[in-house]
Amino acid sequence: MDRYAVVGHPIGHSLSPRIHRMFAEQTGQEMEYSAIELPLDGFEEGVRQLQAEGFKGLNVTVPFKEQAFALADRCSPRGRDARAVNTLIFATEIERDEDGNEQPCPRIFADNTDGAGLARDLASHRVLVPNRRILVLGAGGAVRGILGPLLVQKPELLTVANRSLERAEQLRDDFAHIGPLQACTFQALNGHLHEERYHLIINGTSAGLSGEVPPLPDDILGIHSVCYDLMYRLEGPTAFQRWAEERGALMALDGLGMLVEQAAEAFHLWRGLRPDSAPVIEALRDDRP
Repeated sequence: MDRYAVVGHPIGHSLSPRIHRMFAEQTGQEMEYSAIELPLDGFEEGVRQLQAEGFKGLNVTVPFKEQAFALADRCSPRGRDARAVNTLIFATEIERDEDGNEQPCPRIFADNTDGAGLARDLASHRVLVPNRRILVLGAGGAVRGILGPLLVQKPELLTVANRSLERAEQLRDDFAHIGPLQACTFQALNGHLHEERYHLIINGTSAGLSGEVPPLPDDILGIHSVCYDLMYRLEGPTAFQRWAEERGALMALDGLGMLVEQAAEAFHLWRGLRPDSAPVIEALRDDRP
């Protein structure tokens, strides 16, 4: 039976095993999927060991996405743009040595499905990106994975705000070949730089882990603004969702749908089949307290 896993640190909270089990049942695939915690200083050794044990592929979560990109032998264009990947595919290629003898060579192929997952979840809620003003909060690996798919949809304006201006400007420069984006600090959002209101605000920071929200002006939302948190909480709304609801956002969405959609994209890369995400998302939300 083909084996897959999600690796991270920590990993005990991951919903990925349940998601992929539902995908496998839905599509009639015989496969095993587990969650494996790798040590912070042993990512490469752990991945190569799993490959040697016969695993067919891995999902990669925090804090290893950038290390996974560096480890890959080949990478998709969206993975190269992000310089961080969340999906690994193990394969064996046949190469010839100096004497012309064929030798099996293990290879690691990498992709980033986060942006595709976000785009599909936004579309399922009928949230438009083309010709809209979009604000993205944060400049870490999670944000790197979504900027390319957002830019190709040609928003009217895409702004990345971060505590450190240098990191936001680095993203602006790294993604300039796809489309223009502005870079600023959170502090600048409270000044004259961005007096317009945004149609879509995406929180890609880790502030929610401590129940906090990035420092944003209350008047940055319009009456039709949508707020989207890349994080999710099974226990209820995230801090960013609560902030948005209290200020009258049209919708305040969490990242559970994106989680399932990016998993569906990875499943398609591994198995060549695209599962139906909707019943899986519904099942996970029904199980919430």
